[in-house]
Amino acid sequence: MDIHNLPEGTTAEDVAKAHAKDMETQRKYGVEYHKYWVNESGRKVFCLAHAPSAEAAACVHREAHGLLAEKIIEVEPDVAEVFLGGTETNNVGAVLLPGGGADARDPGIRTILFTDVANSTTLTQLIGDEAALAMLGVHDAIVRDALAALGGREIKHTGDGIMASFVSAASAVRCAIQIQRELDKHAQANPERPLKVRVGAAAGEPVEQNNDLFGSTVQLAARLCAHAQPEQILVSNAIPDLCIGKGLLFEEQGEVVLKGFGSPVRAHAAAWRQVN
Repeated sequence: MDIHNLPEGTTAEDVAKAHAKDMETQRKYGVEYHKYWVNESGRKVFCLAHAPSAEAAACVHREAHGLLAEKIIEVEPDVAEVFLGGTETNNVGAVLLPGGGADARDPGIRTILFTDVANSTTLTQLIGDEAALAMLGVHDAIVRDALAALGGREIKHTGDGIMASFVSAASAVRCAIQIQRELDKHAQANPERPLKVRVGAAAGEPVEQNNDLFGSTVQLAARLCAHAQPEQILVSNAIPDLCIGKGLLFEEQGEVVLKGFGSPVRAHAAAWRQVN
């Protein structure tokens, strides 16, 4: 997958023409460009190709139109599929937002969400392995039901939680809210064994400064989850902006210091408790 920073004034049609030229040139270098995501507001394009090497992919761009990628990273096809989803394209190869029509181009931004069962080690020591495993099963069922309802894709089980990907930031937050509300119901029905979970989420582009797919976004979401209090939904600064007009409420938490980040990160807590 590569990333192109587009000159100001570049249109989606310009990108489509460049992609068509790639398709005309690619066989010469043993490359197959599958599809691309265009983020017009951010002036970026992300292309997914099957290529023998990064240099071969670069050669196609160089000969076809001269618009070279800023960065090319190697990704596993299955991993890309899990993060980005089974994506529909239009007739020129641009990926479309699910159910959005031919002009609703997917910008490639994804929201990554982590859940984490609070004090899981202590819980195991208190109630034993079998009971703790049953409690984790409650978490898994609640999270997976919420993912199914809100269009999330499970990336992996982390042992004490689940990592998931969303096309929509608002859907990710609504999923987190559903998780916390269902866990709250479970706690009220089982006051002797309440199950409390942290949730962290961050939104970002597929190719960043890391050489991993969504590397920085995954790291930020994981660190926010670790920093969150039990029963809290802690999200990155980008998510409230992506949720404007969606009826979701956020409380600014100020700047938080997260392991692995050189400077403090501004965070927000998503409100989930229902007002009677």
